[in-house]
Amino acid sequence: MGSPWCAPGCCPCHRLSPLGRQEGEGTEVRNLTAHRLWVYTAGCGNGARPLPSPPSPRARGCGRAADPGLPVAAPRWALGATAVLVGLLLLACCFCVCKKCCCKKKKTKKEKGKGAKSAMSMKDMKGGQDDDDAETGLTEGEGEGEEEPEPEHLGKLQFSLDYDFQANQLTVGVLQAAELPALDMGGTSDPYVKVFLLPDKKKKYETKVHRKTLNPAFNETFTFKVPYQELGGKTLVMAIYDFDRFSKHDIIGEVKVPMNTVDLGQPVEEWRDLQGGEKEEPEKLGDICTSLRYVPTAGKLTVCILEAKNLKKMDVGGLSDPYVKIHLMQNGKRLKKKKTTVKKKTLNPYFNESFSFEIPFEQIQKVQVVVTVLDYDKLGKNEAIGKIFVGSNATGTELRHWSDMLANPRRPIAQWHSLKPEEEVDALLGKNK
Repeated sequence: MGSPWCAPGCCPCHRLSPLGRQEGEGTEVRNLTAHRLWVYTAGCGNGARPLPSPPSPRARGCGRAADPGLPVAAPRWALGATAVLVGLLLLACCFCVCKKCCCKKKKTKKEKGKGAKSAMSMKDMKGGQDDDDAETGLTEGEGEGEEEPEPEHLGKLQFSLDYDFQANQLTVGVLQAAELPALDMGGTSDPYVKVFLLPDKKKKYETKVHRKTLNPAFNETFTFKVPYQELGGKTLVMAIYDFDRFSKHDIIGEVKVPMNTVDLGQPVEEWRDLQGGEKEEPEKLGDICTSLRYVPTAGKLTVCILEAKNLKKMDVGGLSDPYVKIHLMQNGKRLKKKKTTVKKKTLNPYFNESFSFEIPFEQIQKVQVVVTVLDYDKLGKNEAIGKIFVGSNATGTELRHWSDMLANPRRPIAQWHSLKPEEEVDALLGKNK
C-alpha cells in the first residue's frame, strides 16, 4: 500500500515501488542494476524529500556502511601488495629447497672423500688390496686439486773450488751470499758460513759474522789437505747460519757439493741455491758461558767463567766432575795459567769465578785466551770435555765476542760458546802460531 498522504505515482517512492518495498514511514530501495545501496525517508505530501544521488565510484568503501551480503571490491594497491608477498614467499621456498640440495651434495662428497682416505689407509695397513679398489673411493678431481707445496726460497751462495795436484790441497772460496731470509726481529740476519768435508768432519772452518745483512760478502778462503784419490768419496758442505748471542744459532741453508761430480782440472766458480739444511748434530760436548772485560788504560783483562750446561757424560754413573782451565797464549806459547774449583757430579756446573791478566794495550791483539773444560779424575788422567779460544785470530762466535769486548772497553761482555773437540781447537791454534 502507498502512503496515506500521497497518491500513487505522485512521488518517486511509488514510481520505484515495483523494485522495492515500503515499511511504515521508511522505504528501502535496492538498485540491483548499479549494485548501490541507499536509504531515504518518504515524507507526506509536499514534505517528501527526493532520493539522494547514488554515491560516486570514488566514494566506494569510504566511511559508508556496506551490506554484509554484497561483495566489496578491493583497492588496486592491496591487490599489488598481495601479489608481491606471494612472489617473495615463492622465491624464499625455492631458495630453501636449493640450499638444502646443495648441502646434501657437499655432505655426500665429504663422506665419499672420507671413505677414500679410510680405504687407502686400510690398504696400507693390510697390504693385500688391489690398487683399483683404493682408487674407486676417490672423488673426481680430488687428486688434481692438490698441488705440491713450492720449495722455500732460502737464498743463494757463490763459491769457488781449486785443487792443487802437487800439494794435494783443496782450496774452497766462500765469496758471497744473496737474498737470504730474515731471521731476526729487525728484518735482517747475522750470517756466517761453516765449511767442512763429509763424512769425517775433522776440519771445520767458519767465516766471520756479518751483522744485519741479507747479502753478505765473505771473500774468505779455506784449505783442506786431501789426497786426490780420497777426494772423490767426500762431500763439501757450506752451511750458512744466523748468529745469535744468547741462543743456539739457526741454520739458514746449505750447499752440498759431492766432489766426484766436480771437474777439478780447472778452477770452478759458481752460484748455487741454498737447500734446507738438516740441523747439524755432531757429538754434543756442552756449552760454556764466559764474560770478558778489558780496561785499556790499566792494561787489565778480566775473564769470568760463569757457568756451563749440558756437558758430556764422562763418568760411569752418567755424570762428570767438571772444572775449567784458562790459558793465556801468545805465538803458541803459554804465558799464564788459571783454573776454577771442581764441581762434583754435575753436568750443569755454576762457577762464577773471575781471573785477571796484565796485558798492555799494544799486546792485546797478539794474545789468545784458551778455555778448556775438563773432567776431574782422582785415579786417572783428567780428560778434556771440550775447548774454545778467543782472540783476534779466532773465528765465528769467539771472534765476535773478542771484538765486542774491544769495542766496549771497561764493560763486561758475556757470551755462550759451544765446546769443540780438543784436537780441532789445537789444530787451529797451531795454524795461528
